[in-house]
Amino acid sequence: MSPELRVFTGSAHPVLGESIARFLGVPLGRAHLSRFSDGEVWFQIQDNVRGADVFVVQPTGPPVNENLMELLVMLDAFKRSSASRVTAVIPYYGYARQDRKDKPRVPITAKLVADLLSSAGTDRVLTMDLHSAQIQGFFNTPVDHLFAAPVIIEYVSRLKLKNLTVVSPDAGGVERARAYAKRLEAALAIVDKRRESPNVAEVHNVVGDVDGRTALVVDDMVDTGGTLAKVAYALKDAGAREVLASASHAVLSGAAMDRIEESPLSRLIVTDSIPLAEEKRRSEKIVVLSIAELMGKAIRNIHEEASVTSLFV
Repeated sequence: MSPELRVFTGSAHPVLGESIARFLGVPLGRAHLSRFSDGEVWFQIQDNVRGADVFVVQPTGPPVNENLMELLVMLDAFKRSSASRVTAVIPYYGYARQDRKDKPRVPITAKLVADLLSSAGTDRVLTMDLHSAQIQGFFNTPVDHLFAAPVIIEYVSRLKLKNLTVVSPDAGGVERARAYAKRLEAALAIVDKRRESPNVAEVHNVVGDVDGRTALVVDDMVDTGGTLAKVAYALKDAGAREVLASASHAVLSGAAMDRIEESPLSRLIVTDSIPLAEEKRRSEKIVVLSIAELMGKAIRNIHEEASVTSLFV
């Protein structure tokens, strides 16, 4: 007899947790989550999870530290409640940008967070579009690494964009952009970013043909929006007729929305891996796509010990 499938959510993105549970046709697990007056997280599971296959949905987006600590507390509770397996479903993995020592005397925080999740009791991690794929190797537990590409590509295909060129905003994203270009049967271009000298604004050189074409900038995340806005201006200067962008994770911190609204971007396509405030959703430039079905299918396949690879295409 297989263990019972149970889905729980923290406070980081309850709407996504509810949507995933609805897709799977299971009730969302009952739990009580609150804070002590000094800010400490308090969590109690209100359902019996002994022997259950538990999936905890909690992206570690802003406020990153609050959501991460909340996830750790929840994982510990499920481990101590004798769940047969606990999977941390982290659509957006915070601290992923700190994945190497690129300067002297700095931490590799992406590895530290992986160790914390393992210590808290997670048996498996389900995540999407990590900032760098090698972060999977930081875990001592299995990692199922999904991509938002199928969701975004389906939407872009419906737009029937003419003379499309997929653009990588930097050299590190070429592999991702090439995969999009292949699926969309589009041309490929790269934006080469360089600094003339320290503290001088970057110079953007477009490698590839975008003149008179529709450019789709493909990235894994958009945070402050500064780089994306500069890339959009560079593409317009290179003759692009229209500039769109897609990003799996819409962090959109600080003055990001102002930069996007003022930029030549006609549309920014993102997923709901991180909850987006209503005022940001109201922007005519922002399109939010749901990953609930993608995550739900992955959870079902993991629960049934089926392949997750089929969801990559």
